[in-house]
Amino acid sequence: MKISQAIFAGSSTRVAQKPARRLPEFAFIGRSNVGKSSLINMLTGRSKLAMTSSTPGKTKVVNHFLINDSWYLVDLPGYGYAKLPDKMRRELAEVIREYIMESQELVMLFVLIDSRHDIGRIDLDFLSELGEHGIPFAIIFTKTDKLGPVALQAQIDRDCAILSQTWEELPPMLASSSAARTGRDEVLDYIDSILKQL
Repeated sequence: MKISQAIFAGSSTRVAQKPARRLPEFAFIGRSNVGKSSLINMLTGRSKLAMTSSTPGKTKVVNHFLINDSWYLVDLPGYGYAKLPDKMRRELAEVIREYIMESQELVMLFVLIDSRHDIGRIDLDFLSELGEHGIPFAIIFTKTDKLGPVALQAQIDRDCAILSQTWEELPPMLASSSAARTGRDEVLDYIDSILKQL
């Protein structure tokens, strides 16, 4: 898939506030500093489409971007921010939960995992909740340029072993690096394959 157009379509904190035009939605989420905004910018070829920041909790709303006038790329607030005030953490959690559980147009949720570390308890809990509610998701390992091919494969194998303790069938997995600009075609082709099945 080639992205020829990426337009900001609106921000919301409630599903009822989403863009009025209903199209398939592919959402992206991850923990603090996982590289979500950088990945979105790389996928769309727009360096400033999603705001990048080293400050946790920068994205506080659900952002819809209209792609090729045919589907939405959705940038969700992150989860697991330990340094945010409790009230803000609860508010962000509610924004995330309502979108994921109630958006009728959500086709696939991409959960970003930092490839440099073992998958964490917060990630595992989040994935378990997705499984319990039947939310379709795939994992994208980010920052893969920080590891050599052997180390990267060993890390992914470790994460698969961790996931296999609770999951009979593992979710689709992709790998990317915004810095090295790798994984873009794989992610977009995966989205394209899903769109063709709708």
